[in-house]
Amino acid sequence: MDEQILDVKEYDKKCKEILEDPEMLFAGLLDGEGNLLAGGYKEGTCTRLTDEQHKSICGELASRVTKRKKFNSELGHVKYSASRREQVVIMSFPIYDKVVMIIAPPNINIDRYAFKIISKLGRQWGDYDGE
Repeated sequence: MDEQILDVKEYDKKCKEILEDPEMLFAGLLDGEGNLLAGGYKEGTCTRLTDEQHKSICGELASRVTKRKKFNSELGHVKYSASRREQVVIMSFPIYDKVVMIIAPPNINIDRYAFKIISKLGRQWGDYDGE
């Protein structure tokens, strides 16, 4: 897929809207290298990670999202991915050549929140194809 231009200001607003949910800890738009373009941690959130660790996890997540694209023709586009850890849930939502990364407490219902986040990102579940 050719690189698509996303309105970073628009995604900053969308990330802030996602963070209005009391369960959300982080919502950010990342580029293909894992650099934060918009959003961030909710004010007052204990991050658990140093800045260097956070940057590393963002880079790894962006890399995994890119690698998953090679199976799109056989398996379809990724709508979202989630990793449930003991301390947090990390979710990723590919959007063209970028990814929205979400961090939430470990007790959330991943599918329910994924649907809410996709709706806030401006896409309907049925239309969402990861592009």
